[in-house]
Amino acid sequence: MGPGSPDHLSKRARDVLDAVDTVAGYTTYLDLIRPLIQNKRVISSAMTQEVDRVEAAINEALSGKSCAIVSSGDSGIYAMAGLALEICAARKIPILKPDTLADTHPDALQVEIVPGIPAACAGASLLGAPLTHDFACISLSDLLTPWEVIEKRLNAAAMADFVIVLYNPKSKRRSTQLEQAQQIVLSHRDKDTPVGIVTNAMREEQEIHLTTLEHLHLAKVTMLSTVFIGNGSTFAYQGLMITPRGYSKKYDIR
Repeated sequence: MGPGSPDHLSKRARDVLDAVDTVAGYTTYLDLIRPLIQNKRVISSAMTQEVDRVEAAINEALSGKSCAIVSSGDSGIYAMAGLALEICAARKIPILKPDTLADTHPDALQVEIVPGIPAACAGASLLGAPLTHDFACISLSDLLTPWEVIEKRLNAAAMADFVIVLYNPKSKRRSTQLEQAQQIVLSHRDKDTPVGIVTNAMREEQEIHLTTLEHLHLAKVTMLSTVFIGNGSTFAYQGLMITPRGYSKKYDIR
């Protein structure tokens, strides 16, 4: 499950947090939901300790206790759902999906992926409508993915005229990747292409900024930012980003 803040949790996410014995997550994300987990056992750890954290959560579940792993945004998008399932597969742990009767597989681990609001959707809603047409999400973090692979994906998405959503654009240890991405996209796209930057979407200290592809390197961007690069049709109107779906080519829009 993935919180932005307690106010943005779905009813299902709240029900799960209320029902489980243990909650596991990155300390920063757990802080967002402290009021909801005050009486729970907590497994927390710092950034880059994801494997240890998820293994501890799985072991907690295998011991007979229910455990929720908390991620930001949506747990299946650059988050912990994939790692949890990957570890289960590596350890050959039988998995019981939510639509399967538990009494038919008593030795299986029951797993439910609770959807959340991904940063791409939260940020897009704050910017206007930048994702109304085809788009590609690309993480600029090269901690787990070689930069050569990321460059290839950036080139392909820019050449195909996708709106591009950049996750993990910059951190204290990764300060050059965003400018490299900017130059790659500039080789395929007009310098005046609208670019939206949303930091801390739907959280305290939320910031929204609209700039152009030419000036992206001058904008304030952090690890908590999501960057939206428009396609060849995206335009800015009264501080909003709009990517047409193509209705004006088929219908008379006035």
